[in-house]
Amino acid sequence: MIERYTRPEMARIWTEENKFQAWLEVEILSCEAWSELGVIPKEDVKVLRENASFNIDRIYEIEQETRHDVIAFTRAVSETLGPERKWVHYGLTSTDVVDTALGYLLRQANEILDKDIQNFIEILRNKAIEHKDTAMMGRTHGVHAEPTTFGLKMALWYEEMKRNLERFRFAADGVQFGKISGAVGTYANIDPFVEEYVCGKLGTKAAPISTQTLQRDRHAEYMATLALVATSLDKFATEIRALQKSEFREVEEPFAKGQKGSSAMPHKRNPIGCESISGLSRVIRGHMVSAYENVTLWHERDISHSSVERIILPDATQLLNYMLNRLGNIIKNLTVFPENMKRNMRSTYDVPFSGRVMTKLIDKGFAREQAYDTVQPRAMQAWKEQRSFREIVENASVITEVLSPEEIADCFDPSWHLKHVDTIFNRLGLK
Repeated sequence: MIERYTRPEMARIWTEENKFQAWLEVEILSCEAWSELGVIPKEDVKVLRENASFNIDRIYEIEQETRHDVIAFTRAVSETLGPERKWVHYGLTSTDVVDTALGYLLRQANEILDKDIQNFIEILRNKAIEHKDTAMMGRTHGVHAEPTTFGLKMALWYEEMKRNLERFRFAADGVQFGKISGAVGTYANIDPFVEEYVCGKLGTKAAPISTQTLQRDRHAEYMATLALVATSLDKFATEIRALQKSEFREVEEPFAKGQKGSSAMPHKRNPIGCESISGLSRVIRGHMVSAYENVTLWHERDISHSSVERIILPDATQLLNYMLNRLGNIIKNLTVFPENMKRNMRSTYDVPFSGRVMTKLIDKGFAREQAYDTVQPRAMQAWKEQRSFREIVENASVITEVLSPEEIADCFDPSWHLKHVDTIFNRLGLK
């Protein structure tokens, strides 16, 4: 992933240095396991642990000849050792090392992403509580519907991200596996104990069954989950972008001192952070498709998945790490304009209260169809003439014959629509 969208803590995990270090750890732990079984002398394992190392440039140099990165790696490591070098890669096939190390690297990445999601949830929680009673107009199909609160919008996102955390933890658990089962998964040249030992030391789990590879349905599910989390962020960012339109200006993402919005228009304050989130989510969703393509491998393995995963797994985890932190900062420091929300609520001539008038008429004995057909033309009249819907209702004899002035006034009280906000917040444990 390019540096622009990368944070140091996640970038470190996907460096070549860290990858080869993970490979080396798998190799040494395998030797430790063989030693436990009495195959490799303990003194040799001690020397391996103390002296085995690698030089990345040397690995690349050897790979120019071998055209095989794992063989290049094991030979580069062997060059740093004495007679004990014969135990390097003992009983292993290349993917025993690569897939087991990958599960270990993903565990490292997942620890960061888990914390990121938790932090994002906390930001939403705080923003929801802060704006629990900040009234605004709810919109359906982009059109004014009925009053809601900005806090409810944040609470909705809060609950969605809690679901995403559950999904993420399940999917993360599914890729934190290793396999050391040999060329076709039969443990022909290795004891299953080695697999259990190595995975246990790495904090991963041994696959119950494998071929030469771990099955890629695991990684497809993982990538689908990352894509779903990214899509939630896209949804949130898109809403902020919409509410920041000049016509609305109900919220605004942070705009730093000295920041510029346009090279041609000095007045511009654009939601570029949220637009970036929407764009990056498309990249992760695209990688999800590639992960699904990786599920179909020939027989006990081929390497068609390998080139893809070298790109999509580092990219997707780094992007999501960046997105969670950037959008979290935007929401945490979001400017909210309650007065603009009130202004916008008044801008559509009170027609959003038409449903309340209709319900009142039904309460007074109108059939639903009769009530609907009484209210709708008067709401349309308010739209057309840009007049107060309340004024039209107050002057409609068919309505005033059954509703008192107090009852009509009650229909246009925004608090009626918000009377259960506390109930919703209590359901969510937001206090």
